[in-house]
Amino acid sequence: MKIVVSDCDHESMSIEQKVLSDAGLGFEHYACRSENDLIAQCEGANAILTQYGPFTDRVLAALRPSLGIIVRYGVGVDTVDLEAATRHGVQVCNVPDYGMYEVSDHALGLMLALVRKIPMISAAAHRGEWDYRLTIPVRRVKDMTVGVLGVGRIGRLFAEKASALGCRVVLCDPYKPGVCRQLPGTDEVDFDELLREADVISVHCPLSNETRGILDRDAIARMKTGAILINTARGGIIDEEALAEALASGKLGGAGIDVVESEPLAASSPLLRFDNCIVTPHMGWYSEESAQELKRKVAEEAVRFARGEAPRYPVNALDTSERSTATSLAGSAES
Repeated sequence: MKIVVSDCDHESMSIEQKVLSDAGLGFEHYACRSENDLIAQCEGANAILTQYGPFTDRVLAALRPSLGIIVRYGVGVDTVDLEAATRHGVQVCNVPDYGMYEVSDHALGLMLALVRKIPMISAAAHRGEWDYRLTIPVRRVKDMTVGVLGVGRIGRLFAEKASALGCRVVLCDPYKPGVCRQLPGTDEVDFDELLREADVISVHCPLSNETRGILDRDAIARMKTGAILINTARGGIIDEEALAEALASGKLGGAGIDVVESEPLAASSPLLRFDNCIVTPHMGWYSEESAQELKRKVAEEAVRFARGEAPRYPVNALDTSERSTATSLAGSAES
């Protein structure tokens, strides 16, 4: 069983090493960033753990039939062509629950900081301007309507936390009808209602062909004047040029952005010019505990594959007939 870490920029791989060695397995660690890197360095791999590597149809075709599983460090799998992986019989897995408490906390922190205008007034105080009136107007959080776009694990936690503050919480997720029944005190709305009614919109949906650019000029124009937009999900869901225009015009009252379409955010980005736009460097997922959990769970998924066990976090569904030679070999190795 050949296990490869195609790319991972973490300072230590000791957690993965322990999990795999306890199972009698080893791994090879590379720094693949391109399709050519993946094809050249991951040849013969049965299981690949990846952070940023671009697993396109070309890469997947070159690595089969040995490749049986790709496990991504994180929640998003937009670096993997899922349709091609399924066609080639390659199981794709992620770790959807390692940082859900942290991301929902981060989104809530951004919301409260923007509503209370904490960064702006703190900067004024540091300049010697001791005057709360610089913040006028500030809304009472309890009286606000908070909209949640995407109600998966993280979206649900954020909704619960916002609801605990006394806010009216509205949920929008066409793939989870009736979700409000599982979250007492919330209301289910469609996208147009979300834009029209929410004082704060927090984005928690994955990046896909359907969600890319969903918050564009037209959508932002339909939001309440003075509303706040939070994104701790994926860059590309919000049109950043349209967001900058809305901040400049005063259409939006603020934005909290932890993810952008091209990371790191360019120093020339207009988003960095606004006092009411908080930008953090894709750190919403992070705590010491979540980082350790992520590394452990990625390695454990590889161990399950090596033992011929069902994956814990499958992203794509494979028929038995679609499974690669490597997957079959993994199952027979245990018998």
